[in-house]
Amino acid sequence: MPADVETAAREQFSAVLTRDVAPASLDLDADMAGSYALTSLNKVLFLTELCEATGVDLAHFTEEDLAEMRTLRDVTEALGRHAAPASAPTSNHGA
Repeated sequence: MPADVETAAREQFSAVLTRDVAPASLDLDADMAGSYALTSLNKVLFLTELCEATGVDLAHFTEEDLAEMRTLRDVTEALGRHAAPASAPTSNHGA
């Protein structure tokens, strides 16, 4: 999974929460609704913004896929399967 997916997930999730939680303080394995009081509407906003930030088309996911995304780890793993890998550094050998 690209590292930037986790960073983007933490930032986007923190932004939709009703209480201030620093992105780095978020528990990847905590239930988003139970531990952070994430509402259904905020989950939609979070996932929409995250997909836009990571370049992952929300159409990759079914309603069931979205319902199964209960933790940030679930979200990052699901998006990570569809996110483009970070560009590998290129060299100028032979140029």
